[in-house]
Amino acid sequence: MPEILIKNADTILTMDDNRQELHGADILIRGGQIVEIAQGLTTTGEIHDASGCVITPGLVNTHHHLYQTLTRAVPGGQDALLFGWLQTLYPIWARFGPDEMFTSAQIGLAELALSGCTLSSDHLYLYPNGARLEDTIAAASELGIRFHPTRGAMSISESDGGLPPDSLVEREKDILNDMIRVVDAFHDPSEGSMCRVGLAPCSPFSVSRDLMRDAALLARDKGVMLHTHLAENDEDIAYSEAQFGCRPGQYAEELGWTGADVWHAHCVKLDGVEIDLFARTGTGVAHCPCSNCRLGSGIAPVRTMRDKGVKVGLGADGSASNDNGNLMLEARQAMLLQRVVNGADAMSAREALEIATRGGADVLGRPDCGRLMPGKRADIAVWDTRTSLESAGSWDPAALLLAGPMQVKHLFVEGRQIVRDGQITTIDLPRTIETQKRLARALAQ
Repeated sequence: MPEILIKNADTILTMDDNRQELHGADILIRGGQIVEIAQGLTTTGEIHDASGCVITPGLVNTHHHLYQTLTRAVPGGQDALLFGWLQTLYPIWARFGPDEMFTSAQIGLAELALSGCTLSSDHLYLYPNGARLEDTIAAASELGIRFHPTRGAMSISESDGGLPPDSLVEREKDILNDMIRVVDAFHDPSEGSMCRVGLAPCSPFSVSRDLMRDAALLARDKGVMLHTHLAENDEDIAYSEAQFGCRPGQYAEELGWTGADVWHAHCVKLDGVEIDLFARTGTGVAHCPCSNCRLGSGIAPVRTMRDKGVKVGLGADGSASNDNGNLMLEARQAMLLQRVVNGADAMSAREALEIATRGGADVLGRPDCGRLMPGKRADIAVWDTRTSLESAGSWDPAALLLAGPMQVKHLFVEGRQIVRDGQITTIDLPRTIETQKRLARALAQ
C-alpha cells in the first residue's frame, strides 16, 4: 500500500487526548497507520487535497442489526411498540438465508460508510435456513470496513413463554458450540484488527439465565467482548421485574454482564443506581437515539451517564427500527434529544461528534481507533464544507452536526480509500442494490 498524504485541511478535529483542532494541517499515512499530523508534510506517494474540508476520525457504530436492511418501513411494524414490532417482523426474518444476510449487511455497511463510518459492530441473533455469521463478515471484508460482528442468539421461543417463533430459536448447546467456532475462526485481537468477534445473546427475554451466564464465562475464557440489549423501554423493565424479581442492571450484574468487556444497547430506562454501576465497572452503552424515538422507547439519560463517567457510543440500530443508517444523523439526534431534556447547552455539536468517534471506539475496546493521532489507525473521514449546500452560510464549518454535511466526501479505512467523491469504490453498489430489490420482492410475496 503506497504512502498517502491528505493535505491542506481547513480543520482537523483530532479527538486526541487534548481534543486539538488543527487548521491547514496534513495527515501522513503509512501501512494503515497515521504517521504524522503537521503542516507542510511531503510524500512520494498518493496526495489527496483536502482544501475546504473538515477532517474527523471515522465514525464508530456500536449497535446494529444489519440483516434488517431488507425490511425497512414494513407496514405492519411502522407504528408498533417494541414487542409488537418484533412479532410483526419475526415471520419475515424466518425466510432469510445466506444471500439475504450477505446482501443486507453489504447495503447497510455501505450506507454507514457514506455517512463517515469506518468501524461498525453488528448484532446477528438469528440464523435461519443455513445463514451463518460469516455471511456478514464476508460482506464487510469485501466492502473494506472495520467490523465487530457479534454471535447473537435466541433460545426461548413462543412455546416456552418468549417472543420469537419456534423456528428462529436454537438449542443452547448448539449456540455455545457455534460461538466457539466463530471466535476461533474469525476473531483477530491484534492492534489494527479488521475483524473482532463478540458474543451477544439477544436479550434477557429471549434467552435463559443459564445461556447469559455461560456466554459470559465463554467470552472471558476466549478474551472477547459481550453485548446484549438492556433496559430498552418500560416493557423491558416490567418483564425483568416480573420474571427475575429485579431491575435489568441487577440482573446483568448477577450474571457477570458488567465490566470493561461488556456493552449494552439502548439503556433508555437505566436508573441512578444502574448508571453508577456501569460507571464503576467500566460497562459501556450503545445509545440509539433514532431507534428509541421510532419505537417510542424514550430518551436515554446520556447527559447523566457521561457526567458519571459511563462510556457511551452511538448505534444506528437495525434498519427495521430506524429505517436509516446515517451515523451523522444519529449523532445529531443524540445532541438534540439531550437538549430537549436538559436545555440548549446540554450537549454541543463537538461533544456529540466525540461520542460518535472516540466514544464509540472506547466502548468497543478499540483505543487504536476513533482519534487522529500518530500511531493510531488511519480511519479518516473527509467532509466537504466548501461546496456542500448544507454548509453554506455556516460560520463554524467544524460544527458539522449543526450545519452538515451529513454525507462524507472521502473515507479511508486502514489507509484504504473506500469512498471517493461521495461514491463507494470497493464494490459495485448499484448491482448490490438491484440484488437487494430482488430479494426484498421475494420476501414480500
